[in-house]
Amino acid sequence: MTSPSDTPSEGANGSGQAGRYYGRGIPYLPIGDYPGKLIAIEGTDGVGRSTQIQLLREWLEVKGYGVVETGWTRSPLMQPTIEIAKSSNTLNKLTFVLLYATDFADRLEKEIIPALRAGFVVLSDRYIFTALARAGVRGVDRLWLRNLYGFAIAPHMMFYLNIDVKTLIGRVLESRGMDFWESGMDLKHGDDIYDSFRAYQNRLLKEYSSMADEFHFRVVDARRSVDRIQDELRKNVAAFLEPPEKPAEPILPR
Repeated sequence: MTSPSDTPSEGANGSGQAGRYYGRGIPYLPIGDYPGKLIAIEGTDGVGRSTQIQLLREWLEVKGYGVVETGWTRSPLMQPTIEIAKSSNTLNKLTFVLLYATDFADRLEKEIIPALRAGFVVLSDRYIFTALARAGVRGVDRLWLRNLYGFAIAPHMMFYLNIDVKTLIGRVLESRGMDFWESGMDLKHGDDIYDSFRAYQNRLLKEYSSMADEFHFRVVDARRSVDRIQDELRKNVAAFLEPPEKPAEPILPR
């Protein structure tokens, strides 16, 4: 797969200004100084993102914020198509990438941008970094991927729930078990789904780790209890949304 002629600065990169397009953006939807804030929580399958998003939403709403939640493959336009395509277990890597990019574009236009314009806090359960990690593991050109997602908006806060594979495996087995795509069975690591899951998730975690510094992830230790993780998220979000007022400068006598 060859890279397009776009330069790296036109794609998703760590120098993106929060609340603005990484690159050229959607041409008919210019971004202004919208009052809303975009907070994304990333992490691999089974790490506890959805639980943390739900708790964070409830807390923000009690504090009086309007909250809109969005998540991976939740576009009404694309969700049925993605589910059908995944059920066949025959997606090639390029189709995989373009289906997810279309899902994200639809949610960006119909959900995220209108909410930011209206002053809502947007909580995103996964963001473009899921796409970058999954496609990177599958050998898709990284520059091409970043240019593809140049239309995305840089989040105001980006949390990454970090976990080790051993802990992750235990959680997944205790909850819903392993499926074809979460285990990377399409990569043909072997016929054993457990071994494939371990190998695939190890590679995914390395992809996330490689992006952490560049994209300014706030890394959160996801091995801890739900309450301790939520407490850390709330402290960070509160400090961002409600920064302490600077003390008034004393009036010096003349």
